[in-house]
Amino acid sequence: MKITIATTINAPIATVWSAYTTPEDIKQWNAASDDWHTTKATVDLRVGGTFSSRMEAKDGSFGFNFAGTYTKIVPNKLIEYAFGDRAGVVEFLTDTAGVSVRVTFDAETEHSVEQQRQGWQAILNNFAKHVQAHE
Repeated sequence: MKITIATTINAPIATVWSAYTTPEDIKQWNAASDDWHTTKATVDLRVGGTFSSRMEAKDGSFGFNFAGTYTKIVPNKLIEYAFGDRAGVVEFLTDTAGVSVRVTFDAETEHSVEQQRQGWQAILNNFAKHVQAHE
């Protein structure tokens, strides 16, 4: 099953793309709630290149790595990637309102679809706030 989330950001596509693909930016926005943070991020933005983000609870009680391999890159338009046996697609669609960022990913079985949708949407909302704050 695939899950899709989206947000629209009133900023130039170059700004949105850069914030989504730059490790220092990723560390600032990649968390679903205020009690989590990303302590490390790497990006090798090319087909066959890898990415990794270390997400941890701020109290140190839990953490995990989110990592994968890029399978398709169209600058300022599309990022496709594989993570484990799952896949994700990030689309960057420009229109008069700014840039719509749409993320579609394969659901996993450990958490409910609604939990996954809420968590990923919270991260995308943080991304939008980050870009707007630095625009």
